[in-house]
Amino acid sequence: MAAWEPAVLPDLLPLYYRRLFPHGPYGRWLSYGGVEKNYFQRREFSFTLRSDVYLRYQSFSSPQELEKEMQKISPYKIDIGAVYSHRPSQRNAVHMGAFQAQEKELVFDIDMTDYDDVRRCCSSAEICSKCWTLMTIAIRIIDRGLVEDFGVKHRLWVYSGRRGVHCWVCDDAVRKWSSALRSAVVEYLSLVKGGPETVKKVNLTEPIHPFISNSLRLVEPYFEEYALVGQDILGSRESWEKVAALVPEPLRESLLLEFPKKHDSVQRWAVLKSKVEKHKPKLHTVKEIVLQYCFPRLDVNVSKGVSHLLKSPFSVHPKTGRVSVPIDLQRLDQFDPFAVPTISSLCNELDTPNKEDGEKENEAEPGAKRRTRDYKKTSLAPYVRVFEEFVEEMDKSRKGERLKRSDLQGDF
Repeated sequence: MAAWEPAVLPDLLPLYYRRLFPHGPYGRWLSYGGVEKNYFQRREFSFTLRSDVYLRYQSFSSPQELEKEMQKISPYKIDIGAVYSHRPSQRNAVHMGAFQAQEKELVFDIDMTDYDDVRRCCSSAEICSKCWTLMTIAIRIIDRGLVEDFGVKHRLWVYSGRRGVHCWVCDDAVRKWSSALRSAVVEYLSLVKGGPETVKKVNLTEPIHPFISNSLRLVEPYFEEYALVGQDILGSRESWEKVAALVPEPLRESLLLEFPKKHDSVQRWAVLKSKVEKHKPKLHTVKEIVLQYCFPRLDVNVSKGVSHLLKSPFSVHPKTGRVSVPIDLQRLDQFDPFAVPTISSLCNELDTPNKEDGEKENEAEPGAKRRTRDYKKTSLAPYVRVFEEFVEEMDKSRKGERLKRSDLQGDF
């Protein structure tokens, strides 16, 4: 694939918003079945335009009006904010203090830069297939916690387009959660504590909480291949000294003497495990090291604030050209950030004749069906399908709730 050229973005975005962005399911998602009067109209959107011009507090009377505005101004980036007490675009006409964020999806932002102290392959904004496993593990751990420990149902996991993942928790009850409740949930899901100066960032106590035990169970299938082979965390003196610093003092010296005698990280890890297991009283050192190197690192501030903005799914990342696409949890281990289409590859695909086009042209009505057909004939199609299934599942769930309520009312 040709290298991405950010300079082409202004030429491609109008085409992307006109023919590829999935406006239909996107509008259905954020309308939530018309859950409340003026719900969509009270949602904040923000747009980043060329030359970093930033427009906050945009709001629209309908998804169709939002679509027209996207096509008119071709934003470089779209962020989604809270649903407010009044339309964000009219906030200046409201009495001061009355304009309040009322609800929003619970969101998580996991960024690879937060793992720089434990990954050896890349640093800063760079990612590769070796360290991407950290994102896979993070999704598995956070998603299980949300579903099994908090009873959450509707989660949309999205690739950021560059170096991380976002999660949108969309259940009706969760969208109404206060900042305090959001903070408590993020605290529950967090384990790695301390900044760059903190050497030991995971400290376990007895009894080990079931959330931590379940997380360890999910990390286990990845640990050897990811940490010992891929990252080679005991591969050199410098790296094994970092690991040894997490081991209690009496064992540290003997490990540093033993490690040079072994050939690789796998053998050195076996030595570490065996020494720790023999040590009394029983230590959680092995588990702590595994978690420090693999456990998700959450940006607490993104999750706890109701009015915090987060990049929209299907935004294009200006630095990579990649589309911020939903991740299919059924095929999580197969997700490849480098296979995610760029806006230039998608626009090229639109120009490529498709042999089915002729037949479909005859069947399709003009207008409404055209855009659907456009993204369906590109490599964006499977990602849009994941999104559509997510929206359909929420619709189905809402209908089920309504039926349940009417049945209950019928019993009285």
